[in-house]
Amino acid sequence: MGITALQAQPEGLGAAAVSEYRGATTAARFGDPHAEFATLRSGCAVYDLGFRAKISLTGADRVRWLNGMVTNNIRDLAAGSGIYAFLLNPQGHILGDLYAYNRGESITVDTDSAQAEKVLATFDHYIIMDDVEVTNLSEQLTALGIAGPKSREVLSAAGFTIPEMKPLQAQSLTWQGVDFTLIRGEDAEHLSYEMWLTPDNVRQLWDALRAAGASPVGSEALELQRIVSGIPRYGVDIRERDLPQETEQARALNFNKGCYVGQEIVERIRSRGAVHRKFTGFLAESTEPIAAGTKIVAGEKEVGEITSAASLQLPTGNKVVALGYIRREVGVPGREVTIGTRKTTVVQLPVTDGVLLQDENSLEQRPA
Repeated sequence: MGITALQAQPEGLGAAAVSEYRGATTAARFGDPHAEFATLRSGCAVYDLGFRAKISLTGADRVRWLNGMVTNNIRDLAAGSGIYAFLLNPQGHILGDLYAYNRGESITVDTDSAQAEKVLATFDHYIIMDDVEVTNLSEQLTALGIAGPKSREVLSAAGFTIPEMKPLQAQSLTWQGVDFTLIRGEDAEHLSYEMWLTPDNVRQLWDALRAAGASPVGSEALELQRIVSGIPRYGVDIRERDLPQETEQARALNFNKGCYVGQEIVERIRSRGAVHRKFTGFLAESTEPIAAGTKIVAGEKEVGEITSAASLQLPTGNKVVALGYIRREVGVPGREVTIGTRKTTVVQLPVTDGVLLQDENSLEQRPA
């Protein structure tokens, strides 16, 4: 478990705590994580993304080869664009998840550091006579994130000229002599950017964004944002035993791209509709956290389990947002279920601010 390039800076960042997150040591919080979460939603936050690993694919066969490895369409991916995809085994189970970006003369794969070794080993296993070279760039590239509705205002104040970009679009830019890659975040509703750059320039960029008005947030607030946004995390919400359609991540699947490892199982599920579980969200009025692995009960029958949860301090009171898997016939938004000892409502993902700020009596009950 390595330390991120930003966290390794000798001057220190002033973090109140550090911890392991997604395979690397980074700032856990700078102050109150609930206040940091609010900044992500309503202000401008800057955060360390050094826990993400970068892998470069070059060679004449890189597009054809990666298209045959992952669940999404690499073949038709335009230069400067990215997609989200799963890496499967031949039985259709999920070995990992990743983003792939067409950089013109190469493809950059972006995944958690915790998954990097497994992804690299899987790639190595399937390269036989292909003209593909795999290079781990994790020591050469790190990243910062900036998010919130005031992000463009802060970037402008820091001297950046930010072009209009679509989600998962990548552009190579220069700022004060520093070359970096700018990535627009995937969530079109909540503005965010990633900045990929060399480790020796990361502190300069961090300090400039702080000086321009961005507030630092740690991994605890990022985890709250992830859960409320309904984004599953591999190794926590997505496990190797899970099948792609169970995760409800349609953005990772393309059914017109041709053959890839595990496709037969994915296509069989699509044609037969034989998935009995679904990944969804749950909302409870509570001051007590919900532990991963807690069973979901409906009508005195066990119908699912929780995979991750976040306790939130909101103006309308404390609430818990949880993610997990539930039987499809039960997992209808508005349905009341029991998780542990508390009554909980099934909610659609992502959980919007409007839903979060409803009081308990206004949550719509629509039993299936």
